[in-house]
Amino acid sequence: MDDICEIDVDYNFFDDTPAGKDPDSHSPTLRRYHKLLWSKPLPDGRPFELHSGLSLAPYLVYKSGDTRIVLGSDTIATRHRRKLHHLFTQLSDEVNDAFLRRSYTICGFMIFPVSQGSLNQNRGKHRRILDRWDLTLEVIRRFYEGGTSPLSTTMDRYANFFELFGSFDGYIDHFILRDFVDEHGAVRFLLPFNDFEPPVLPSDLPTYKRYRRDSLKLFKARRRSILDEIKRRCVLD
Repeated sequence: MDDICEIDVDYNFFDDTPAGKDPDSHSPTLRRYHKLLWSKPLPDGRPFELHSGLSLAPYLVYKSGDTRIVLGSDTIATRHRRKLHHLFTQLSDEVNDAFLRRSYTICGFMIFPVSQGSLNQNRGKHRRILDRWDLTLEVIRRFYEGGTSPLSTTMDRYANFFELFGSFDGYIDHFILRDFVDEHGAVRFLLPFNDFEPPVLPSDLPTYKRYRRDSLKLFKARRRSILDEIKRRCVLD
């Protein structure tokens, strides 16, 4: 399949991932969907074309002139199953499975530049981010606004990638993330925000339930937005 019109926004990437492997690296459908969705003009009109080889690595590559950026996939819809195991196990299998089914469709994934100390790794390990997508998005927003964040050094390392999109608005529109910000362009935080100060994860079951429920609403909204873009680009094609 190489036609964006054939993308299934409800396809679960575990379905074509070998047992015991990570869809981020081993689902050929996920890599193909990333390539189809994000290969489109940049905000300034220049092409942003992603290329993949026959092997698993490099995952996707953007090349323009002397610029070459290797990109990898990362899930952004997290349950914090390990870090919050004591809360995760208090939810029913039905609730946990429903979140997993939605989060492992295209609405739950992004691409980031990858190398040693990548954004993927650092946002997951940093105690003031802990894999939260809303906090990661605030890191990215501050990069564009010239502010600081716990991952400023990491963002500066990949400035050549983020600068391709011109602005925070350009970035969120390119990657269909408008549902994660409000009408003023501010990030929709899932928990009260205190300038990245810990603790950053829910500490009790009611808060964890609300965090999971509100997360799922945003990813379902992104699903609709991705579907709308697919339909629009199909008409244009």
